[in-house]
Amino acid sequence: MVLNDTEQQLIGLIQSGLPLCSRPWAEIGQQLNLAESEVLQQVRSLQERGLIKRFGLVVRHHELGYTANAMVVWDVPDDQVRQVGEALGRHDCVTLCYQRPRRLPQWPYNLFCMIHGKDRERVLETIDELVEAEGLQDIAHEVLFSGERFKQRGAKYL
Repeated sequence: MVLNDTEQQLIGLIQSGLPLCSRPWAEIGQQLNLAESEVLQQVRSLQERGLIKRFGLVVRHHELGYTANAMVVWDVPDDQVRQVGEALGRHDCVTLCYQRPRRLPQWPYNLFCMIHGKDRERVLETIDELVEAEGLQDIAHEVLFSGERFKQRGAKYL
């Protein structure tokens, strides 16, 4: 698909992050000489055409003091994975929760959730609390702490 100049400029502005203010679309509009409503219309058009898939938030956990970051992988019976995933996802300490296919025989896990903490001991305590709160004592799981950070940025389109 061909982008016009305004669309290219708009994508260039938003791909590095929205301005941290109460009306980011208005601020972007000022830079493009467009009204806030026109910017939103352009964004909707880009989404409808599949050029922008989604907007998301990138949180740089280490900079906020959260250096103990664990992916908890669960081996949940397939007929319970939705229920367990929704239950885990309701907890504030769970920042991501999603299902993935098992890779048998090496990898039996099908549910993944991310928990961030300021130290490993507290993260492990939090996981124990989740297990207790949701009755997951009979569900096999492993805790995988992050060792290194890689990509922490949004999508680049241009």
